[in-house]
Amino acid sequence: MTPPAPAACNHTGWKVLRVSGDDAVAFLHSQLSSDVQSLGPGDGQYWSYNSPKGRMLANGVLWRAPAEAGDPGITLLLAGDVADATRRRLAMFVLRAKVRLDDASATSMLIGIAGNGSAEASSQAFGVSPPPGRAVAFAGGASAFTLPDRRIAIVAPQAEGPVLHAALARHASVVTSDVWRWFGVAAGVPWITAATSDLFVPQMANWDLLGGVSFRKGCYPGQEIVARMQYLGRLKERLFAFHADALDAAPGTRLYSAAFGPEQACGTVVNAAPDLVAGGVALLAVVQLAAVDAGDIVLGEPGGPRLMQRSLPYDVPVVAPGAAPRSNG
Repeated sequence: MTPPAPAACNHTGWKVLRVSGDDAVAFLHSQLSSDVQSLGPGDGQYWSYNSPKGRMLANGVLWRAPAEAGDPGITLLLAGDVADATRRRLAMFVLRAKVRLDDASATSMLIGIAGNGSAEASSQAFGVSPPPGRAVAFAGGASAFTLPDRRIAIVAPQAEGPVLHAALARHASVVTSDVWRWFGVAAGVPWITAATSDLFVPQMANWDLLGGVSFRKGCYPGQEIVARMQYLGRLKERLFAFHADALDAAPGTRLYSAAFGPEQACGTVVNAAPDLVAGGVALLAVVQLAAVDAGDIVLGEPGGPRLMQRSLPYDVPVVAPGAAPRSNG
């Protein structure tokens, strides 16, 4: 099967948070793993929001409003089932800062574009095609942001959404949320949901490799743990891509390997979607390196469907216990 490309989806499962106010940049810089203060108007990046123990509570992508938008605010996209908890937790630390945190999902329409030809489809439909990591504003108060993995997010006022969706549908295939998730898995970009919140240090999810962590900025929740893992720790788990001949694999599903015995899980599914190329299910999972080396990982329970490792679109440097460094991309 050939994945539809370009593909457009208005059921991404993501929500939109808006952060505004004079102190918005400084506030987010002090709370998130990324270097928010380095961003100019229209610039964006991946981010994570971590617990004091350095575990990812949520992650996603954000961008500063383009200069032409006339709006100095910041837009954050994240999984819908962790959006409210994230907004409420961030709000606890606003204190006297001039910051407003709003769930803009009810007043905004979010359309995702993915696959080959995405930039051309955006240009043909809306007259804009920003490069990766950049946002541009266009008619009706809408913005287009190209993620570092080249997927495109269109955020527009709810009233403008149907018109924009109809325009895009002339240049892209309209797809379901299953297809949108597959493009995320194919990009190797993990999206933390409620099932995996507070489980992984960012490096376990390859968030350092994807640019979602700055090791040059000052303090933020969990920063000491994340930095210690980077400079002093020995990482025993990483995110890998797999395929399984199964009907589904929900986030949070445990993985097993004979290397760890039948009682101890060796990994956790982060994201999964029906495999548009090979059938079955494609998934991203954080897995113990020793289990990856053993090559016998199964899904759900001992004796479950066997996982077959797939390549990621970037290199994953790993060091197995007692082994020399190698690359497993």
